[in-house]
Amino acid sequence: MAQFQATASAPVNIACIKYWGKRDTKLILPTNSSLSVTLDQDHLRSTTTSRADPSFEKDRLWLNGKEEDIKDGGRMATCIAEMKRLRKQEVEDKQPNEPQVVSLFFVTYLTLKLTSCPKLSSYHVHIASYNNFPTAAGLASSASGFAALVSSLAQLYALPVSPSTLSLIARQGSGSACRSLYGGFVAWEQGTRPDGQDSLAVQIAPQSHWPDMHALICVVSDDKKGTSSTSGMQRTVETSALLQHRIAHVVPQRMAAISAAIKSRDFDAFAKVTMADSNQFHAVALDTEPPIFYMNDVSRAIIALIVEYNRVSMEKGLGRRAAYTYDAGPNAVIYTLKENVKEIVELVVKYFPQRDGFKDVFGLFGEAGVQGKVVEGFNEAVAKEFEAGAVKGLIHTKIGDGPRALGAEESLLGEDGFPKTLAA
Repeated sequence: MAQFQATASAPVNIACIKYWGKRDTKLILPTNSSLSVTLDQDHLRSTTTSRADPSFEKDRLWLNGKEEDIKDGGRMATCIAEMKRLRKQEVEDKQPNEPQVVSLFFVTYLTLKLTSCPKLSSYHVHIASYNNFPTAAGLASSASGFAALVSSLAQLYALPVSPSTLSLIARQGSGSACRSLYGGFVAWEQGTRPDGQDSLAVQIAPQSHWPDMHALICVVSDDKKGTSSTSGMQRTVETSALLQHRIAHVVPQRMAAISAAIKSRDFDAFAKVTMADSNQFHAVALDTEPPIFYMNDVSRAIIALIVEYNRVSMEKGLGRRAAYTYDAGPNAVIYTLKENVKEIVELVVKYFPQRDGFKDVFGLFGEAGVQGKVVEGFNEAVAKEFEAGAVKGLIHTKIGDGPRALGAEESLLGEDGFPKTLAA
């Protein structure tokens, strides 16, 4: 019997304007719009293989080799059900509504096509997913994971739908997943409709618009968060007065400002808005009852380094050349242009020596490797030097594309429909 399966990968996105708070917890409708940068899948991605087969007894999913429970009515079950619904609708829409007014040839053609087309929407699916980065540590693993899931199922079901349409479904798995359906710079429009049909992702600018945008991820911790994003944001919605001010007055202005900065490739303006929004997001977390602490001393030290680096740059008339941002976790993402990456890596390594060295995927340092140092005029007293391992790793990446369709050779499922054992 023929195998009906598809494999897709999807990227991580890191928000510059943060999503925090839901107006509908079931449909995952946000209290405010948000905007993110899609990162390169060559470095950070989720890969998912989906297979439909009449012999499968139930829908099953494995994440990084471990089977996950697909709970009835849960987010995973909702996404799978919605994708099956689209498949069923697509097949039914191919049938002529009024056969008597179309040619016999056309009716015969459609009948043969639909007869030969398996009823995949009625089959159970086996799904295997793999992240090549730490899960649940503030690196948006659920975003890339659900984006890869719906992309894989869209290929499996041969759905001719737009990324924005798929984002409506991915959003119901993980809110920020909707932004991983596009490459480049992506907005998640909050929408106003109760059914959520206008709460979707749109691309502000493609990867090619600003290809020199790079990112340095400082992995401060790869442990699971103490307070999950889901529970944390609901506590904030219920208790924070600052959140209401942010929703009504701050985010709309910032969405307009950062969109303009992106379109004009104005990094100074982009950096100013990005850092201000990260700061306010964590202020909102602190304004929650009881307060939520996602950053730690290492996180705050990285902020001090970037603030001082930018001070030196602005005194030289160069504007801000780096932008830090933190999601719901201690890990820092530093946006900068390609020309500044070398200086920033040297700065971070000086204060946070690396036990395993820096993986120089872009060939910035040559055989000598990275040496920690600061730029001229930098006040070295702004932070203390930490012991090796305080920052567990540095990931250098750049702006990237949206989900990719992968070949059969990259399937995560074996011939038996169960996960392959991946090499370490």
